[in-house]
Amino acid sequence: MTTVNKPLIELLDIGKYYGGSCDNIGHGKQDKSSRKNIFQPKVTVLNNISLKIYSGEFVAIIGTSGSGKSTLMNILGCLDRPTSGQYLFCGFDVANFKSDKLAWLRREAFGFIFQQYHLISSESATENVEVPALYAGLPEQERRKRAQELLSRLGLSERLDYRPKQLSGGQQQRVSIARALMNGGNIILADEPTGALDTATSIEVMALLKELSYAGHTIILITHDQNVAKQAQRIIEVNDGEIIKDYSTSHRDNSELSSNKEPSFLANMSLNDKEIGKSHSSFFSGLRDAARAATRVMLSNIFRTTLTLLGIIIGVASVIIMMSITEGAKQKIKNDMGAFGNSIMYINGIPPTPLDPDGEITLADIKILETLPEIDLINPSIGEDRLLRYGKINMQSYTRGTAITFPELRNWPVEQGRFFTKEEYEHADAVVIIGQSVREKLFRESEKIIGEYILIEKALFQVIGVFKERGNDSYQDKNNQVIVPFTTALSRIFGHSPPEYISLAVNDNYPFEHTEKVIKNTLLNLHKGVLDFEIHNDAAQIQAKSAIIAQMTLLLGAIASISLLVGGIGVMNVMLMTVRERTREIGIRMATGARKKDIMRQFLTESVLLTTVGGAIGIVLSLGLLGFSALISDEIPIVISSSVMSTAFGCAVITGIIFGYMPASKAARLDPVTALADE
Repeated sequence: MTTVNKPLIELLDIGKYYGGSCDNIGHGKQDKSSRKNIFQPKVTVLNNISLKIYSGEFVAIIGTSGSGKSTLMNILGCLDRPTSGQYLFCGFDVANFKSDKLAWLRREAFGFIFQQYHLISSESATENVEVPALYAGLPEQERRKRAQELLSRLGLSERLDYRPKQLSGGQQQRVSIARALMNGGNIILADEPTGALDTATSIEVMALLKELSYAGHTIILITHDQNVAKQAQRIIEVNDGEIIKDYSTSHRDNSELSSNKEPSFLANMSLNDKEIGKSHSSFFSGLRDAARAATRVMLSNIFRTTLTLLGIIIGVASVIIMMSITEGAKQKIKNDMGAFGNSIMYINGIPPTPLDPDGEITLADIKILETLPEIDLINPSIGEDRLLRYGKINMQSYTRGTAITFPELRNWPVEQGRFFTKEEYEHADAVVIIGQSVREKLFRESEKIIGEYILIEKALFQVIGVFKERGNDSYQDKNNQVIVPFTTALSRIFGHSPPEYISLAVNDNYPFEHTEKVIKNTLLNLHKGVLDFEIHNDAAQIQAKSAIIAQMTLLLGAIASISLLVGGIGVMNVMLMTVRERTREIGIRMATGARKKDIMRQFLTESVLLTTVGGAIGIVLSLGLLGFSALISDEIPIVISSSVMSTAFGCAVITGIIFGYMPASKAARLDPVTALADE
């Protein structure tokens, strides 16, 4: 029975050339006369190459520099595409395969050995060997074990963790061979594997290639050395892009190869998309490897990394500090609104015209207003600074006369003792409730306060209570005041005069605007249509403060956003520089089976890692600055929120994704051959 010997690789009239077209060079929208048609001459690199390579062959492609042998190797290894002709791999035309499919084919079928070794400088020997298996999706422990076994078989068991710069040329080439075998290396493409080695090491490398050939690997050797080529079973001579000779150096022929060797898995492989999908690398494994590589890149140039991180650090820190302070200010306003009530109104007299005296809100007016259903509580108030005296201690304090509804209306409870009663109010008793600042200055360390007597001007008052401490404005110590019954204030301190102003707690069942309108109309009727009063409320002032803080928040947010933007631009610039510096590494990864998405993930991970580290440092810096601010001053309201920190950190990560996309995309679009040739 005759055995049909099917070629593993078959090239049919493969051509590769550059140029041969007219490039129209113009200047924007200028007229046609200003444009020039520059003819790019056609440069033929390969001219109608046809050949067959069978499974298990040891083929040497030989030629002088510029003969086209390296271009032929790149096409055979699916690193480059032919301009014309067919490339049949196991009967499939792969000339028009998409990039990811070619990457799969390189990863599963080929192993590359380069003259310049092409090892990744930041990776150890073991990690360099692991690269093809990483993109094949082999679990970490399995690929680590296999890489170390291969290196040990090649005599590098004591160099597993050495970086390329720590290895000799021969040792680096052995690492390159181990990498070529990592995924099986059914087809070994060796480009001048002995060109950079001394004679002894060259002999060792050729012996290894022969051993691999006898083990069933298909070896395609590119060389210019006749002595090296003679060690192959078959020699193909190339000159000026054409095959001029193709002959065997041994007695073994193709039929012998077919009958004596077990058929390679390549002979039965299917190049359908379903099978290709089975070998895709693990997302998390690839992400972990990308993060590891990114960390090494960052640490390898710590000064540049630090400068790049500054923008992100400042942006994140400013976001957190700005939001923490503004949130503290908002909380303070909220507390103020809770203290004063957002449904409190104030009414005081004003001159109806500039030449008139101030109008008056009389006690008769108060009695009428008390009957309105829109009003829950009403409180007259009169007050001025007065001299207080206890023993030999004197002080100035705001002395206020008010009604029994004051604690409820102003949400200011008594902490020690009590407030005056209705009977004490009606009888104009000489009783007083003092604020915390008054207690501290008049009584100091004394624990006996309730029941003691103080002088307000020349009148003697008994202390019956101490107010709970409350927050101060930047312009007023609210705890430096004393409260007496309104009736007592009129009879003993200020004389019989109208209230300075009245406070009203409005009924929440009525709209605020409606209540204000009712009060205004009632007073106009009582004052015979003369507008000698005004109505205002703390809520309006608080809302105005809130509006100012909101505007400040937007302004500071814009500044923080600009910081992040500047940081993002810095990250993008550094990543573009990194892509340029690591172009050869990108080519190496593509040659060993990395897809575009793998390269994209690699550089996006580096970008995000940069901004993630910057974000983390920014959080620590902001917490330190906020803590220091709290230590040196308790006047700055600060509220640190986990949601604020999460938002700022998330912005940093998003910045890394956005500004890292263009460099990552540029890296993924690189041509493998061009990338490998980069110096």
